[in-house]
Amino acid sequence: MKVVAAYLLAALGGNAAPGEADIKKILSSVGAEADSERVQKLLSELEGKDINEVIAAGTAKLANVPSGGGGGGGGGGAAASGGGAAPAEEKKEEVVEEEEDEDMGFSLFD
Repeated sequence: MKVVAAYLLAALGGNAAPGEADIKKILSSVGAEADSERVQKLLSELEGKDINEVIAAGTAKLANVPSGGGGGGGGGGAAASGGGAAPAEEKKEEVVEEEEDEDMGFSLFD
């Protein structure tokens, strides 16, 4: 991902066709190392392609991917009880009061 990010940063900076040296320069500026094999693979995959068209094609493919949280199916109903069974006692839920956050000896904003 860092190689792709460096490529995109170079393209965003106005370099229409970033090379290996450009990518390595960007990554070294933030203390990261670039794997030459991955850089070469990325460059060969993107050779002769406009990065904006590649992004648009990827976005179009992602439009077909479901991304909603369907909320899963509801639970099944309870089984019918036998005729003579006594109703179960309802459990009372205890309300747990959370203690207020007190000064723990430090502040996040100091």
